[in-house]
Amino acid sequence: MTDHPDRHPRKGRGATLNLEGRFATRSRTRDDDGWGSLDEPLPPLETVVQPETARSIVSRNDSPDLPISQSINPYRGCEHGCIYCYARPSHAYVDLSPGLDFETRLFYKRDAAALLEKELRKPGYRPSPIMLGANTDAYQPIERELRVTRSLLEVMRDFRHPVSIVTKSALVLRDIDLLAALAAHDLVQVMVSITSLDPEIKRTLEPRTAGPTARLRVIRELSSAGVPTGVMVAPVIPAITDHEIERIVAAAAEAGASRANYVMLRLPHEVKTLFRAWLDAHYPDRARRVMSLVREMRGGRDYDSRFGTRLRGEGPYADLIERRFEAACRRHGLPRPDARPLRTDLFACPERSGQLGLF
Repeated sequence: MTDHPDRHPRKGRGATLNLEGRFATRSRTRDDDGWGSLDEPLPPLETVVQPETARSIVSRNDSPDLPISQSINPYRGCEHGCIYCYARPSHAYVDLSPGLDFETRLFYKRDAAALLEKELRKPGYRPSPIMLGANTDAYQPIERELRVTRSLLEVMRDFRHPVSIVTKSALVLRDIDLLAALAAHDLVQVMVSITSLDPEIKRTLEPRTAGPTARLRVIRELSSAGVPTGVMVAPVIPAITDHEIERIVAAAAEAGASRANYVMLRLPHEVKTLFRAWLDAHYPDRARRVMSLVREMRGGRDYDSRFGTRLRGEGPYADLIERRFEAACRRHGLPRPDARPLRTDLFACPERSGQLGLF
């Protein structure tokens, strides 16, 4: 479905469009029926959740930009509604919109734990850290009831398998028992993503995520429980959140973060259209400036997918951001996330009849 930007963005949703994906098999347009219906505020959109049958669970990549080569995405789509999410274009593969559909038409892998156990028991399997939620947040709201992520962590614990998590949700604290057990053997690290410390920016940018104060509390409580926890300043958005880099690093360090990293704004495929519409709806006064800086660090384009530059950008502005971030980290003694690698030598297949006794 193709929509024009709504002059009254839907409460609790990030996208103002439900534009077609690049593989769409049909097209729709909105027409005025003469009764002024296009000017009326749109009703709330309900979230629809469906099971997804998966034949395998572990995704592998050989990207030189990423420190981890294995990942698991318990969910397709994400109710957090972050307008900048680089995973939005993946909804096009199931003939759904990367816009509002991505936030409201969700899928979960109900057999995820069984598939993971099957994978780890393969004779030729060699352990290396697995990232939970590399695309969509493993702790988005539907995890509270579905508990797919928790079931995966239980398998990781039983097999003594290293795992890495990046999240914007305070729900991760529910699993502090599992995370502390893994942390006792250097088998886990958690990165809490903080884009802004301003609740108003967060409200429109990441509508259904935990607030800034709650995310700092996550860092504090996980760190107090012995779970290595860092801050991911991501994404850094030119002329919107870039002025907060030093404040975020300082606040995270004060909360107990032991590491830090950052990622520049990325606008692949349909995300660039969604993000521009969001700018027009919420920051019309600086939309041109934002996109000018984006193109400045992307070789004159909205996005550059080349390895080595896609996460950081290039040029004077990108270099300045990197220097500021590194200076802030030095000031607060925060190393990069790979400063203390996770262990792989403890990996072992437990007996099928019972749980591993080590924990």
